[in-house]
Amino acid sequence: MSRPALKIRVGGAAEALDRFEYAWNRAAAGAPPAPSAALAFADLPTLLRALTPARWELLARLRAEGPLSILALARRLGRDYKNVHTDVTNFVALGLIERRADGRVAVPWDAVRAELRLGT
Repeated sequence: MSRPALKIRVGGAAEALDRFEYAWNRAAAGAPPAPSAALAFADLPTLLRALTPARWELLARLRAEGPLSILALARRLGRDYKNVHTDVTNFVALGLIERRADGRVAVPWDAVRAELRLGT
């Protein structure tokens, strides 16, 4: 089942606390929680190390082709199985990829949106 979008954010603890405070205030006011899926990185260099061009291509190919085994994905990308396995394992831990019961992996997101703030 695909989900609409994953938000990728770059920001430190202060930004995370701001989002928590906003959610807390919504709940205190009786407003329903705003459903959202987000992945936060401390800074831009950390984000760029996690989502290299080769890894972005992996996500895009997997999303376009649907659930695949890691071996099939590595073959379609023309990459070494071990490196693709490592990337997939890391992406599963981050929530960018999901592992299915049949062993195949898939990208559950229709879109990945990045939000980068300038300054504090």
